[in-house]
Amino acid sequence: MKTRSLLLALILSIGLFSTSCSNDDNEGETLIPLEGKWDLSKTGTVIGGTEQLIDAPENQSGCSKDYLELKLDNTAHVGDYATTECALTVQSGIYSRSHNNITTVINGVTKTQDIVNLTLKELKVKDAAGIITVYTR
Repeated sequence: MKTRSLLLALILSIGLFSTSCSNDDNEGETLIPLEGKWDLSKTGTVIGGTEQLIDAPENQSGCSKDYLELKLDNTAHVGDYATTECALTVQSGIYSRSHNNITTVINGVTKTQDIVNLTLKELKVKDAAGIITVYTR
């Protein structure tokens, strides 16, 4: 009787463990929020199977870094520090996220990018042309 009870408990345990996590998958989507101000850090592409990133040439020397700001209300702001006087130009629009893609519409121009990496400190995206953009907080 004792062996039978242990066997029944073992079978129930195996059944419980094998089914408990089956619907917990997030289909590869990262759950870290996109909202916040992201400073433009690096840009690049993949050459010969190797990622080649350089410091973003868009950033004006001596100025704050250009940025992408994503807000909770799905508005997006792109800040560009241009000229040696570090004059800030801000363009506004909207953004949306669908699984591991982010789509921005700034001044009527729509851009969809794959989210390659998203952590609390880094957002790395890649567009259809293979251009990689890295933002940091």
